[in-house]
Amino acid sequence: MTQDAEYEPRILGFLCRWCSYAGADLAGTSRKKYPANIRIIKIPCSGRIDPLLIVRALRVGFDGVLVSGCHPGDCHYQTGNYRARRRMSITKKFLEYMGVEPERLQASWVSASEGGKFAEVVTEITSDLKQISPNRLFSDERDGTKAAQ
Repeated sequence: MTQDAEYEPRILGFLCRWCSYAGADLAGTSRKKYPANIRIIKIPCSGRIDPLLIVRALRVGFDGVLVSGCHPGDCHYQTGNYRARRRMSITKKFLEYMGVEPERLQASWVSASEGGKFAEVVTEITSDLKQISPNRLFSDERDGTKAAQ
């Protein structure tokens, strides 16, 4: 379902400090154009992201979550990105079970030298989220009313 032109998705990005955050920084310093829909949180490693943080981000109103880290095999903590990949797969299944579109959670592998790729990833995720409706799953909780149980 396509939304009106006014809908701009809000994205929360958890970026690995060693690669993806540096890639985002390079995108900025290189003046690569990408949507300003993303808010970034720097984390030590993509393998450290707790799935409850993803659910919490969706609960407080973000339309999508991006978890980005080093390329598989290049993790500064050896196997962190493999752990992240497994967690993202399980978390997507959990979101689907909760009634949340699994497309709201995206993972990418961006190195410190790939500023252009980071800009492409953000642009693609923004475009994908525009194709699905805004996140309204927890909107009644944000409005101050409780959902009927």
